[in-house]
Amino acid sequence: MSEPRRGSVRALDGLASLALGLAGVALVAMALVQAWQVFARYVLNDSPGWTEPLALLLMSFAVMFGAAVAVRRETHFAFQTFRDAAPGRAQWVLKSISRLIAAVSGAGLMVLGGTLMLDEWTVAMAGAPLPSGLKFAGLCIGGALILLFSIERLLTGDYLAPDAPAEAED
Repeated sequence: MSEPRRGSVRALDGLASLALGLAGVALVAMALVQAWQVFARYVLNDSPGWTEPLALLLMSFAVMFGAAVAVRRETHFAFQTFRDAAPGRAQWVLKSISRLIAAVSGAGLMVLGGTLMLDEWTVAMAGAPLPSGLKFAGLCIGGALILLFSIERLLTGDYLAPDAPAEAED
């Protein structure tokens, strides 16, 4: 029988599930927006200008939230082939380096994406009645999630799925 997950890990499980759910919703919404674009263009002969910027915005959120969950599960930024070929202690060092690279990348995306988001917020988005800075919100929030999940991996070791046995091999 596996031991219950600690509070912070359970909270991050929930956050990862939320991010993955939002990524899925963004993908479905993007498909619907694109379907409307095709219908409006070829059936109604009246192509709306808001569909492309909205689809790009939704794609940004889907990609960044999905990437953050992949960082938590160590299927993104993991360099697995080289790491798995290394001897025991070197594997731990390579895992740590991989996790640090992910953390630095997430921090950069968060800070630079946040800067761009704030700088562009007062500008209207071309084609859609939204703030232009919203284009960079996915980078900022996704980067923050990548940073958070990579720090979790650094502190807690290998990812264990919520229903997996509690035997970590870090």
